[in-house]
Amino acid sequence: MQDILGRASQVRLVIFDVDGVLTDGSLFLGDDGQEYKAFHSRDGHGMKMLQQTGVTLAVITGRTSEVVRLRMEHLGITHVYQGQDDKLRAYEALKTILNLSDEQIAYVGDDVVDLPIMRRVGLAVAVADAHPLARNHSHWQTHFPGGRGAAREVCDLIMEAQGTLDGMIAPYL
Repeated sequence: MQDILGRASQVRLVIFDVDGVLTDGSLFLGDDGQEYKAFHSRDGHGMKMLQQTGVTLAVITGRTSEVVRLRMEHLGITHVYQGQDDKLRAYEALKTILNLSDEQIAYVGDDVVDLPIMRRVGLAVAVADAHPLARNHSHWQTHFPGGRGAAREVCDLIMEAQGTLDGMIAPYL
């Protein structure tokens, strides 16, 4: 665990996949073609707290969805890359824009499409119910599944490693 906390202490950017990470992976489609997704409120609160500590958040996802745009806007996440068939290209662009090294970046994924980025970053995280290959290529795995508190676990881990968790929790005690 010391190695994980060491990696997490260096993180300046956390990138989340959406389907299977910020959601449980279910895709609800209406007769009109409208797509619906369910996000966990604790994940959102953890993401807001982590941003308040100065860590930047981003999303890279293969699908394009208005609900994702709206949710990320509500969370104050401005680095949103949707419709990314090649997630690594978006990762490299974001890394350049923010002038960060791989060691300063964490990525949270759940499937084989996430492996190219997971194999590069300083902290690769797989959600509890991730594909076995994603789990095998991760540095750490959450206890909670995607869409059910996994993102909050990641945020809390990084805040703990950076010494900011107690300060972010204190106003609620």
